[in-house]
Amino acid sequence: MPDGGPGALAPAELMPGRFSTSGLPAARRVGLWESHNAAALIGLAVLAPDSLDAAELNVQLPRARLARVTGSAHSVERTRETIGRGPADSVAVFITLRGRARFSADGVTLARGPGDAVAWETDRPFARTFAGGLEELVVTVPWADLGTRTGVTTMPAGGRAPGRADPVIASFGGSSGSGSASSGRRDYYARALAWIAGRATRTERPLRPDEPTVLDLVAAIVAGPHAAGGAACRASASSYIEERLADPNLGAAEIAAAACISERQLSRLFAADGGSVPRHILARRLQLAHSILSAPGTPTVAEVAAQCGFTSASYFSHAFRLHFGHRASDLRT
Repeated sequence: MPDGGPGALAPAELMPGRFSTSGLPAARRVGLWESHNAAALIGLAVLAPDSLDAAELNVQLPRARLARVTGSAHSVERTRETIGRGPADSVAVFITLRGRARFSADGVTLARGPGDAVAWETDRPFARTFAGGLEELVVTVPWADLGTRTGVTTMPAGGRAPGRADPVIASFGGSSGSGSASSGRRDYYARALAWIAGRATRTERPLRPDEPTVLDLVAAIVAGPHAAGGAACRASASSYIEERLADPNLGAAEIAAAACISERQLSRLFAADGGSVPRHILARRLQLAHSILSAPGTPTVAEVAAQCGFTSASYFSHAFRLHFGHRASDLRT
């Protein structure tokens, strides 16, 4: 049974924070946008007209940061000066949903469009340009957490000279076209991360993500599935669970088969994060139910329980109260 009561998040903490330049004085928009990003995500120097129209939905977990960013045409830079003012010691994954983004770093320039993801170190200079505006998801994770999960502490060199790294590229909208097994797995993890980050940063019924799953997915994208090892297997299993929370028959055998590991190995992987497969499934189902019940015009508690994979409404009500410290029905009044 998941922990609950005093340790559970308040309803307001389950919703993304929002910042927008709309309605702000034109001359202050760029400066306030920079200040917000420095506090909520990473510090960036913004090159844009005073008419910058931008908005951001932010989810701040204990270690990871997630955001949905929309904006009119502009450019951003993370220069050595910007890094010096606010070092982040993390990796960022930029997931393009709309528009085209030009990414430049360490002598490499990439033009990416919808369905593409790029990962890069936040404390190495880079620049990005959105000539036609943008909508994207951004996920940042501290290097310390990636190192703990994979042993990898720097971006892969990609065969270039020592000290020069290549951005990690993945495609969550389909095949990247390289045809290699490694790139195909990276694409799978990028799709899973895009889906989870997208659900977490939407305005209606956002689903707060499971942080270990986010950390594992980013680790698998950055390090590659072979180097990520257990993190990659756990990411596959957790992503499979996220997609099938409504299935009341979801169990360890099916999850292990989907992740191409044994049930014993699956159990060990979840135990390494201090949990178990059944407890993880229960906690995620309860979080999904909370998201649904928090929205206006929701179905009955019994109907929500069924939508979230519970076969017993009474058991759902008991588990919900134990986890969150209040009754499921309290969210409908």
